[in-house]
Amino acid sequence: MTKTLRGLLGLLGFLLVWEAFSWSGTVPQQYFPPPSTVLMRLAELLGDRNFLLDVIASVLAWAISLGIAIAIAVPAGLLLGSIRSIRVATRSIIEFLRPIPSVALIPLAIVLVGAGPETKITLAVYAAVWPILFNTIYALDEIDPVMVDTARSFGLGRGRVMFTVALPNAAPFVLTGIRMSAAVALILVVSTEFLAGGSSGLGNFVLDASSGAGRMDLVMAGTLVAGIIGYLINEALELLHKRGLRWSTVDREAA
Repeated sequence: MTKTLRGLLGLLGFLLVWEAFSWSGTVPQQYFPPPSTVLMRLAELLGDRNFLLDVIASVLAWAISLGIAIAIAVPAGLLLGSIRSIRVATRSIIEFLRPIPSVALIPLAIVLVGAGPETKITLAVYAAVWPILFNTIYALDEIDPVMVDTARSFGLGRGRVMFTVALPNAAPFVLTGIRMSAAVALILVVSTEFLAGGSSGLGNFVLDASSGAGRMDLVMAGTLVAGIIGYLINEALELLHKRGLRWSTVDREAA
């Protein structure tokens, strides 16, 4: 049985259990609609221009956030991982900042950058930086010193060693960090849209749907879309890992 087939069977089983539980009357369907109703609302929403604009707004904010996080975290990780004195000097401030929940910074972000899309992008960048940064640092720790010494014996300077030895060996770890950060960034974008409000985005759609009469079918349809987006992003990055870094996969299987 293939991995895809097992996944589809698992999804089908989950939907059947959800449908049965919703129709059992344990929880009123007004508050916990069955998947048949949610999927029907989802099909209707896919033809709604305003909903599609909300989806595009969230995906665009996610892409910008992840791109900025990569641009910050990879160079910083290479620097901290290769120069021990800087790593030691910055350890305290990094360990202080890393555990702070990004959503707790929403009021501060609104004051500093305003209440527009900049807020969700800023908070998503803050949250997404850490997995990439630490995976890059730890990747450099795992490099065989013999490889570095060999490169230096051929007269390569620190910069050449970094880009020809360190970075290629760190790439699988960095991409794993990017996969983790991609999920974190999406969560932060949608959460910030929901908690801080705004004019567009999936989080804002869910907030509006849950207000007033509380259309839980729309709330769950919007949530389902966010989950589908996250799944597709992860699958795309996993495929990139397998295709783009095939040599690392071969080495790992051989080990």
